[in-house]
Amino acid sequence: MVTTVAHLKRGQKGRIREIAGDILPIKLLELGCLPGNEVELVQLAPLKDPIYINVNGSHIAIRRSVALQIELDLLEDTEHP
Repeated sequence: MVTTVAHLKRGQKGRIREIAGDILPIKLLELGCLPGNEVELVQLAPLKDPIYINVNGSHIAIRRSVALQIELDLLEDTEHP
């Protein structure tokens, strides 16, 4: 199963592997939603849309439909033993 930003749990992190279909709003690319960058799920809205993420220190709200296009490699939590 492919993991996307929409599948993250609060506080979970992943590294962007690729963007499905290469259709992502230019603004998100400018804010750092690029392959290789780390993403953390900050918060979910009550109906799971929008999704609040942290990319390169920027907190961004994105639609669930966009989050489903951003494929990730999950990162292990190395800060807490």
